[in-house]
Amino acid sequence: MNPRLNAFAPLSLAVSLTLPLVAQAAESRSDESGDIEEVFIVGVRENRTSKGATGLNLDLKNTPQSISVVDRELMDAYGASSINDALDLATGISVERWETNRTNYLSRGFEIQNTQVDGVGLPNGWGLVRGATDSFGYEKVEIIRGANGLLTGVGNSSGTINYVRKRPANHARGQMGVTAGSYDRVRVEVDYSTPLSGSGDWAGRLVVAAEDSGSHLRGVENDRTFIYGVVDGQLTENSTLAAGYSHQAANTVGGMWGGLVFANSDGTQAEWDTDASTSQDWTYWDTVNQTAFVEYSYRLPSDWELKLSYNYRGFEDESQLFFAYSITGLDPETGTGLLGNPGKWPTKDEAHLFDAGLSGGYELFGATHEAVLGASHSTSERDQYWHPVDTTDPAFGALPGFPYGGDMVAEPPWGARTLWDQSEQTLSRVYGATRLNFGSLSIIPGFNAVSYERSVTSLRGDIDESEISPYLGLTYSVTGNISVYASYSDIYQPQDQYDIDGVYLDPTKGVNYELGAKADWLDGRLLATLAVFKAEQRGLATYAGLNPDTLQYYYQGADVDSEGFEIEVSGALNEYMNLVLGFTSLELEDEAGDDTYTWVPRETVNFSVNATLPQLPDVSLGLGGNWQSRTSKVDSYTGVEIEQGAHLLLNAFARWDIDANSRLQLNVSNLTDEKYITSLYEIGYYGAPRNMAVSYQYTF
Repeated sequence: MNPRLNAFAPLSLAVSLTLPLVAQAAESRSDESGDIEEVFIVGVRENRTSKGATGLNLDLKNTPQSISVVDRELMDAYGASSINDALDLATGISVERWETNRTNYLSRGFEIQNTQVDGVGLPNGWGLVRGATDSFGYEKVEIIRGANGLLTGVGNSSGTINYVRKRPANHARGQMGVTAGSYDRVRVEVDYSTPLSGSGDWAGRLVVAAEDSGSHLRGVENDRTFIYGVVDGQLTENSTLAAGYSHQAANTVGGMWGGLVFANSDGTQAEWDTDASTSQDWTYWDTVNQTAFVEYSYRLPSDWELKLSYNYRGFEDESQLFFAYSITGLDPETGTGLLGNPGKWPTKDEAHLFDAGLSGGYELFGATHEAVLGASHSTSERDQYWHPVDTTDPAFGALPGFPYGGDMVAEPPWGARTLWDQSEQTLSRVYGATRLNFGSLSIIPGFNAVSYERSVTSLRGDIDESEISPYLGLTYSVTGNISVYASYSDIYQPQDQYDIDGVYLDPTKGVNYELGAKADWLDGRLLATLAVFKAEQRGLATYAGLNPDTLQYYYQGADVDSEGFEIEVSGALNEYMNLVLGFTSLELEDEAGDDTYTWVPRETVNFSVNATLPQLPDVSLGLGGNWQSRTSKVDSYTGVEIEQGAHLLLNAFARWDIDANSRLQLNVSNLTDEKYITSLYEIGYYGAPRNMAVSYQYTF
């Protein structure tokens, strides 16, 4: 079966089920709205309220850490259909697309490995990004910059990404949309929410998206199907239950394992066309990502709440890949010097997380304070296989001069599927925090006590360790709209990377200090944040090269200090215009005080300005983008310095609200047709040149 056609099969089913409800939903709004009791079971949280940093329900101005929010409106405006695209819109985040199917997110110079869903910290390793995760199932994405061991349990000094799922609404509503764009891109979306009982105390929501596209890279084709369903409701007067499931299948043909080689043998940097690829036509990378969750909440006396949750994630990938590398650098005249390495590495991951939390307020010293106390237990397993290939096969030999076509290297005969590595991880922890209010001053102490075990079948070593991470935050309200804050947090993280001998690196420990000020302006519509930070990371896994004997990446521990400042302004300037403007400046030094991690941009700017025209209220325009300073990386084999100059990427949209239910939108990405390398984090390729998409959306 053609996988590109098959990708739209679930969507066709969803559309066929949804269409008969469109007229019914419209009719129910006018005729039945008076008969349905409004029960706000799972209310949509305001964009300026987050539990992701402390577990306490604090608005962003009173949270003693830097937080950015990418909401659904912003994602829709700029056509951010994947999480990678959504994080491009966030202040201080570098989205490092170093392979076509693998991405890393950086904050304050470090890789983000801390992940939450709806404020619940997930097990170590859940932050891995293989393939493009669809963003359509999320209401917003919160980015908490700096260490956050209080709720994530393990991680580093970079930051935390909190994914906030879509939940059912209290009234029947829905939307359908279709997008067509450059590189034969087609995308269809359906989102429908409806009460499931006459009283409205139970409701459900179905979210489906399917996308099929080519690429600016030679021979690359992608398709992705995403399905998400959730039901929530009132069990009793004081208890609620929610349950959901998501399934994403993503397939890539012709994707690159590794990136381009930019080092020439004469010490110069090679330059290629933007469609350059080292891959072959027989390569593919297919992934299936499944999640499920159950949440139970019980309202106790005195406004306390008990919340129990279970989260599941299953991830499988089947890949058949081709890696091209060079030890000597490429001949600048002929492009020769590349060597091949085929690989077939099926992987299966499975993780379970149980979390119990108690939160509420209490009276002490004549004031009301808040507290949260919780415990969690998670287990995860990984089975990794490989299909060996005889190293005398021509696929391991010298390759033709680059650039070459996708039919230059024959697919090798693969050996039988063989277990390469098997690992199990267990993470148990207890955490707590309280907000002590003393007039204009609030003090937030907290702790995270974690016990971590890992066992593996290979020779890389087991681990069994415990650690306690403290947290302390202070906020002081200077005036009604201005507050200042300080915070300290540290974090502990075992590492999955291994050295050149195949031995796991020791755990890394990070610490984060932050001072800042936040201000609400224009009646609370505009939030401005200034933060000064210092982050320290000890024994952090740092890419060191490719082992010539095993042809596997290897790493080494490094001590890295990051310090700098961030400025962000976000919100509504007036009824017609919304603004996001962020600037980050940082320095990164090793244990000797020398500049390090030079592939990380030292200065970044992100912005978006979206406006509705007063004279044409049905027309909206927006301009956004990212600027980053120069980056560089010394090739580990040749010593050649590879450079990416400072550059600006601009994106724009124009939207026309045809009527109350339908809209037409044009998006243009890379407006100025900038040529740039996506990442120098490990290896990279060229980003997409200017491209466009047209979308139509109907709401009901």
